[in-house]
Amino acid sequence: MQRRCSFLAVVATIAATNAIAARFTYVNERFGTVCTFPDEIFTDRQPEPDNGDGQQWLSADGASLICSGILNVDDDTPKGFVAAEKASDETGYKVTYSKAGKDWAVLSGLKDGKIFYERRLFGRDGVIRSVWIDYPPAAKSKYDPLVGAIAGSLKGP
Repeated sequence: MQRRCSFLAVVATIAATNAIAARFTYVNERFGTVCTFPDEIFTDRQPEPDNGDGQQWLSADGASLICSGILNVDDDTPKGFVAAEKASDETGYKVTYSKAGKDWAVLSGLKDGKIFYERRLFGRDGVIRSVWIDYPPAAKSKYDPLVGAIAGSLKGP
């Protein structure tokens, strides 16, 4: 009986891992922004904006994910971006974590009552690519483990 229970536990673990591992990779035609995420969670694809700069997906529990790109017309830098966001006095917006590298920046905090996480890549091609994830604090234990993998999948040409 114990061997059967162990076998069933292994099968259940493999099934759960495979369910979590189901991923969708989005590629933006305009900027070449790429991000990968679990499409069994972010199921509600929103209409693409007219300018073709990215895409947004919503989840049933109030989370959202945006993968997009913008032209870096102001020659913004990762450090400049972080400094400006930390200095923002926008109501309902507070950066609680930030880090910047040579060609990337990461922010997280609270916006309009939700936890957010944003990663930006500053490309040599003059494009800033980003992934933005936000979710209700009640869903923190669900989304915190996903954020790193989703943000880490962000790339461009």
